Amino acid sequence: MKVNEAMTYGVHMIPANASIEETAQLMAQQDVGFLPVHENDRLIGMITDRDIVVRCLAQGKGGEVRVRDVMTKDVKYCFEDDDIGDVVQNMGEIQVRRLPVMSRDKRLIGVISIADAALAYGPSTVGEALTAVVAPGGQHTGMQRH
Repeated sequence: MKVNEAMTYGVHMIPANASIEETAQLMAQQDVGFLPVHENDRLIGMITDRDIVVRCLAQGKGGEVRVRDVMTKDVKYCFEDDDIGDVVQNMGEIQVRRLPVMSRDKRLIGVISIADAALAYGPSTVGEALTAVVAPGGQHTGMQRH
């Protein structure tokens, strides 16, 4: 099964110069906790509700802070024609719940989440990836997995 058979299309993006307040409002309106960040029509990062809390609010910064100052800049992504099993395994290894999906000409076309994969691919492989995703550690903490 390919990623494009399970992914969510029509993802909203936020400009890198948008404020955190605008970002939080869009997340609330769209009922999402993740937005790809763009600049000059290119994907340059991602911002999550957790990024807002950990990199902004917890450090005493307010809603006027720009997305570019708190976003995750190391963009991990997959391609629409990648094998979903390989992508799910990779998501577990890099401890992410969702990945932007790109066309081969590197244009954002959607997002694949662990939940999308579970619905389309089956719970057993996805369960292994989810176990890795929720293990302590990852890019938001100083903790290392043992």
